[in-house]
Amino acid sequence: MSEIIGLVGISHSPFAGLLPPADSSAPGGRFLADAARVASAVTRLAPDAVVVIGPDHFHGNFYDVMPPFVLGVEEAEGFGDYGSRPGPLPVAAGLAWPVRDGLAEAGFDVALSYALTVDHGVVQSYDMICGAGAAGVGAGVGAGIPMVPLVVNTAAPPLPTMERCVALGSALGAAIRAASFGGRVLLIASGGLSHWLPSNDPRDASVAAERRASVIHGRRDVRAFAAAREPAVLAMAGDPNAHVNREWDSWFLKQLSGPDLAPVAELGDAGLEESAGRGGHEVRTWLTGLAAVGAPLLWTSYEPVPEWITGMGIGTTFEVS
Repeated sequence: MSEIIGLVGISHSPFAGLLPPADSSAPGGRFLADAARVASAVTRLAPDAVVVIGPDHFHGNFYDVMPPFVLGVEEAEGFGDYGSRPGPLPVAAGLAWPVRDGLAEAGFDVALSYALTVDHGVVQSYDMICGAGAAGVGAGVGAGIPMVPLVVNTAAPPLPTMERCVALGSALGAAIRAASFGGRVLLIASGGLSHWLPSNDPRDASVAAERRASVIHGRRDVRAFAAAREPAVLAMAGDPNAHVNREWDSWFLKQLSGPDLAPVAELGDAGLEESAGRGGHEVRTWLTGLAAVGAPLLWTSYEPVPEWITGMGIGTTFEVS
């Protein structure tokens, strides 16, 4: 039997490392300072493994085959996009396989990967909480802590419903607790909060033909696709007037500080996108993680960072000093 010791929900942004604050008073400074506080709290909790629930931004998954959920069970490698750490990541196979089996028994046929590519949506939050990441971001319990990566499709419509993500989380929590791994397991949910991004949907007539082809066929030359896309994303940074919905972000954190996830899930895709942008769909990772832990957030931190085009939130199910 394994023990779930808590959840860290945390926003990610390419610009946390690429556009770091000069000091704690600059945009993003409070977020990074509070992330370091959470990393110190995690050090004291001393997890034996972490399950990182995060999205992919068309670096590992494309519309040639687009699974709603992917579980890494043997090898995982960081893509290295936007300055995030590239290369191999330690995978807790002894936990990953019982998780896979438990999810299958609960009716979730998640896609399986023996060699999973993950991008900044997984790596940045893992490094912030569990190790030293790109540009010195993060200083936690050490980059060698084994992980189980669970990728949730939050970028490529049609998406798994939020209710389905909550149900997956409940099954995930049961599978972890029943696992013969026998250690202390921390969950990290990476994504959100509000941010407005261009459409990725091939059915959307506003998506340019070149962009449409890249999200369908990008696997043919992933590096070339990424190199072509990154300048357009980087050009969005630094605007102090970029749209961030701080009121909705605060509402979201308040909802997750209570016992019921239904008010968020009941927004549906249209309601969520209207309030939090297309990037807001990433909060599915938080819903999955909270359902797995089965406990509300006890501590939260929030900083709207328009310069990073994102409302940067953190929430934990344990106290942070």
